[in-house]
Parts: sequence; C-alpha cells; structure tokens
Amino acid sequence: MKTSNTELFSKTPVTRAIVTLVIPTIISQIITVVYNMADTFFIGQTGDPNQVAAATLIMPPFLLLTGFANLFGIGGASLIARSLGAGDTDRARHCASFCIGTAAAVALIYGTLLFLLRGKVFPFFGADQYTYKYCCDYALWTIGIGAIPTVLSACLSHLVRSEGRSKQASFGIAMGGILNMALDPLLIFGFKMGVTGAAVATMLSNIAAMLYYIVLLYRSHGTTVVKFSFRTYTWGGGIPKEVILVGLPSSIMMVMSTCSNIILNKLVVSYSNQAIAGMGIAKKVDQFAFAAIYGMSQGVLPLIAYNYASGDHARMRSVIKRAFIYTICLVGACTLILFVFAAPIVRLFIDDAETVAYGQHFLKIICVTCPVVSVVMMVIACFQALGQKLKPMILSMMRKGCLDIPFMFIMNSSFGAQGIPWSAPIADCLAMIVALILFIPFMRRLKA
Repeated sequence: MKTSNTELFSKTPVTRAIVTLVIPTIISQIITVVYNMADTFFIGQTGDPNQVAAATLIMPPFLLLTGFANLFGIGGASLIARSLGAGDTDRARHCASFCIGTAAAVALIYGTLLFLLRGKVFPFFGADQYTYKYCCDYALWTIGIGAIPTVLSACLSHLVRSEGRSKQASFGIAMGGILNMALDPLLIFGFKMGVTGAAVATMLSNIAAMLYYIVLLYRSHGTTVVKFSFRTYTWGGGIPKEVILVGLPSSIMMVMSTCSNIILNKLVVSYSNQAIAGMGIAKKVDQFAFAAIYGMSQGVLPLIAYNYASGDHARMRSVIKRAFIYTICLVGACTLILFVFAAPIVRLFIDDAETVAYGQHFLKIICVTCPVVSVVMMVIACFQALGQKLKPMILSMMRKGCLDIPFMFIMNSSFGAQGIPWSAPIADCLAMIVALILFIPFMRRLKA
C-alpha cells in the first residue's frame, strides 16, 4: 500500500518539500507556545505570584508526559518513515499500533501514580505552604485526569507526520492550542477558577486534539498505516527495541530537562516566589525560538528518514544542509527580538516590579543560546532519522542534566540568582561542540 505522500518524500524539489513539512509544524509549535504563554499570562493577571509560581513548579512533571509522547512518537515516526522508504508497509502498520497502545498505557500509569504520591512529590519539586494547593489543583487536571489525552495528542501528531501529512498533524496541535487560549479567560476569570481554570483548559484542549486525530485516522483508514488495532499490536519483530532506542534520546532530553528544571526551580525559589515567577515567564517566552527549532527538526525528520532508507543519500544530504541554514537564520531573528524587547515582553505577563526585573534578566541570558541549541537539535534529529541510537542519546544527556545541573550549582554559589541562568548557555555551547565532532565525520563516512 502506498501512502498519499510518497511523492512528497521522493520527488518534490527539496526546498518545497521542506517548506511543506516544516511550516505547518512550526506554526503548530508556535501556537502551542502561545497557549502555554496564555496560561502564564492569564494566571499572572490574577496578580498572585504564588499561582504563577505553582504553574511553573508543576511544569517539570507535566513535561514528562511530553517525554513519553516523544519516546513513542519520534521513535515511531522514524521507524515508520524508514519502513515506508524501504517499501515495508506491514512493519510500519505494526509500529504505529505498538506506539499508540503503549503510549496510552504508560500515560495512564504515570498520571495515576504521580497524583497518588503528590504529597511526597510536589514538595520535592519546590512547593511550599503558599503554592502546594495550587500545584495539586493544576496537576489533578493536567496530569491526573489529562495524562492520556496529553500524551496521545502529541504522539499521534508525530506518527501522522511520519507519512508526510504535516498539515493534518499540525492542525490538531494548533486547534488544541487555540481552544486552550479561548477557554483560559473564561475559566480563570469567568468562572473564577484561577490556576485551576488554566489546568482544565489545558486538559480539554488536549482531549479535543486527541479526538481530532482519532477521527482523522478513522476517515483515512484505507490510505494510512497509522492506526491502532489489537490485531496489529505487537512486541515482536524488533519494533519495541527500535522505537524505544531511537525515541529514547528525545525522551531522555525531556526527562533530563525535567530534572534540570526541578534543580533550577529549587535554587531560584530559595530567593523568592517573585524570582521563580520571573524565571517561569522568561522560559515560556523563550519557547518562541525553541518552537522554530523543534518545528524544523521534527518536520524534516521523516523526509530524511525516508530518503535514507530508500537509498537516495544525495537528496537526504541536500535536505539536511538546507534545514540547517533555514533553522539558524530563523532562530537568529527570534533571538534578536527577544533580547531587545525582554523587559516589555515580561511586563505583559505581570505588573510586579520585582518579578519583571528577574524575568527580563533571565530572558536576555537564556535567549542568546537559541542558535546554538538549533545546531544541537538538528544534529539529534538527523541521527534519529537515520536510526542512530547512541550518538543522539549522548547529546541529549549532555545538553540537559550532565552539564547544566553542575553549572547551576557553580553559578549559584559564585553569583547568586543572577548567575544561575548562565548555566544553560555554557552547557549548550559545549554540547554543540560535541555534536559537530560527532556529526561531521559521520556524514563524511556516509557520503563515501
């Protein structure tokens, strides 16, 4: 069975193919960032730094859900695209069923356990007597009840994109984001739910996105390999190993990012709740540039994987080269805007002088590393597309956890709260150097 976008992968001019796959992905990622920022913005309008701080503190365990989605979504997308490139649609179909079913089961187990253990877990994340109740309220809806739709909506977007249907994949994420932005003010202020309203809005938007993908796959039943069936669900054929090992670097990066954020939050919150609120705002604003990085890297992943498996390495190298150039140019422009307008951007979220002072300082520091991050993320995506396991895992662990956490303690002891955010640029620059050392010789050997 041929999928509807085989020609896009193999025949369409490279630039047009990249644009077709990447633009919808970037747009959906930007909308996702906007609705995450909308949560912070509307919570900030309550004028309560404790509620903003709670939403920031609960973000690490919430991001683990994205880690699970990446594990099965990115790992599955790579294997599906490579299977289609090799003409093995049966393997692609079995892979899709494995990813969907297992992702849902893992999400259910994680969401249940985390909420049951909230009394032990949330204080570890940095919750105190002022933020604990808000953390519990937010986590109930986003992680407890909302775990499965959060994981499946993101996972399915990756799997749908693996066949070249980037517009359809991106529409579901974008639709959920727009719905979230519409529900936020209604629930936070109209129903006077505060931070709980933001959590309910997030849960409902993820449910809507998940249902969209279910309907999409049902309606395209005859032209897609992405579907869930107990008959095609399998733990055999090496599929679990291939999916997990290829997807693991992205999942590890999210897990390590969660660990980094926990340490970061615990260090920053020791200064004040205004400091942690400012950090939360800065990190969410910085996600604009990261949306471009992520959209580009994940948009081209199936295109690289397909051409690698089909043997068209010249086309594959052309895709990689142009994707690097486009990403650095786009991210550089985003970085410049965020740096120049850091203070007024943070002030949009909350009118608290101390929070704004922290936020604009943090934003100026963390945004300058975005071009460096774009190189590392593109290298990781390329390795994943080619089915590599160890190299992207090394880079993922270097970028988050192995380098930035030690530097957090060093910078905190040396310069206090003002120095902590410098740990990210230092770690990312070192990770970029290692990424280029691994990637350039690998591509030269592949060309030979």
